[in-house]
Amino acid sequence: MARKMTREEREAFLAEPRVGVLSVAGEPGRAPLTTPIWYRYEPGGDVLVMTSPGLRKTRLIEAAGRFALCVQEQDGVYKYVSVEGPVVKTWPMTKAERNEVAARYLPPGVSEAYTDATDATHGNNIAIVMRPERWNTSDFSDLAEQLA
Repeated sequence: MARKMTREEREAFLAEPRVGVLSVAGEPGRAPLTTPIWYRYEPGGDVLVMTSPGLRKTRLIEAAGRFALCVQEQDGVYKYVSVEGPVVKTWPMTKAERNEVAARYLPPGVSEAYTDATDATHGNNIAIVMRPERWNTSDFSDLAEQLA
């Protein structure tokens, strides 16, 4: 059987540079919006996502006041962490902050070039910060060991 991760395991897993899948309640009569997103997290802290103001995603997060994020590992032993919570702050991001998030996902040098190249289209990105409130995890490592 899959097991739940400990607090330390789930926070370390979420802190790794993975593409998250953000979900937020949709408008009446529509399914929740679910979209991949870059994020930043450090154990014990809050989850930061960056996005452009005015997007449907941004408007829905503002209306709901909360969102969920799910990250997974499917190469090797399957694991996932999902976390949900309220938005606790937002602000316009600086270029340095945008580069910091990009640097989690892109090699050195490439992240700076990406930030420069997207300055015209993403220079007005905002940070949306969520305080983790509910966690759901699963780790199939024990099952994989039993079947090996």
